[in-house]
Amino acid sequence: MWVFDATPLIYLAKVEQLYVLSHLSGRCRVPEPVYEEVVPAGLEAGYSDAHRIEQGIEDGALEVVPVKETPLTDRLRENPTLSDADIAVLGCAAAIDATAVMDEAAGRRAAAVEDIQTRGTAYLVLQCAKRGRISVTTARETIDAMIDAGWYCAPNLYAKLVRKLESFEE
Repeated sequence: MWVFDATPLIYLAKVEQLYVLSHLSGRCRVPEPVYEEVVPAGLEAGYSDAHRIEQGIEDGALEVVPVKETPLTDRLRENPTLSDADIAVLGCAAAIDATAVMDEAAGRRAAAVEDIQTRGTAYLVLQCAKRGRISVTTARETIDAMIDAGWYCAPNLYAKLVRKLESFEE
């Protein structure tokens, strides 16, 4: 199972590639605080990606789930670098033994401390290409389009992603 933070959803939706989620094995869940941040707030602001994410929920590709308060979420709230959405993603992922899908370093560091598996947006795209669910060209175009849309990718990580994609063609 996968539990999504806002950034992966927003950027996949911005570049009209949310369909890659249908190629993942396991359910894709969105904690309620992430949903509130991305869909109602995004719709109010007029973001087209919010419509796409809402459609993904309506189509059943994404499932909105409540977040229960636990000792873990209480402990995570003490970390000033984590947003409510980060806490919800990590708490939900831990509760159902799922992978947290998040790109931000603070959330990933907290996940490492709490032994919660994380993956980023690029990982999902690469896995779909590796498994032949999308072409290598589509994967590269998706990553490039996300960067063009404002998704941050360090130059050394980008070079690594390109090399990995090229290795799938060999």
